[in-house]
Amino acid sequence: MSARKSIYVVDDDSSMRRSLERLLREHGFDAIPFDSADALLRHGHFDKACCIVLDINLNGESGIVLRRRLANDGATVPVIYITGNDSQETQSAAIESGCVAYLTKPFAANAFIDSVERACLGAV
Repeated sequence: MSARKSIYVVDDDSSMRRSLERLLREHGFDAIPFDSADALLRHGHFDKACCIVLDINLNGESGIVLRRRLANDGATVPVIYITGNDSQETQSAAIESGCVAYLTKPFAANAFIDSVERACLGAV
């Protein structure tokens, strides 16, 4: 990927963040990790990301609410949701909020990378 953009990874689980960051880098992506919704919002620069990997449950915060806030603020960056607490209600809300993928932990590395590549295809 020439002139590649970054993948923002938002997860409150430090081991998951490190694992995803490592996996992304192994596949040639730049990964920028965030441990909370607030950390992501403080960072900003959404135009520098080709996608955001967003945990749905962030220490009592909702990744879905965060996604809606970003959209309301004009951020158009694609979102890939990840969750360890899958339910039909959560999946429906995630899809309704706008996402390019919804992955349930634990997910296969190739499914994750395929989702990132699909999300970033038009953003690079």
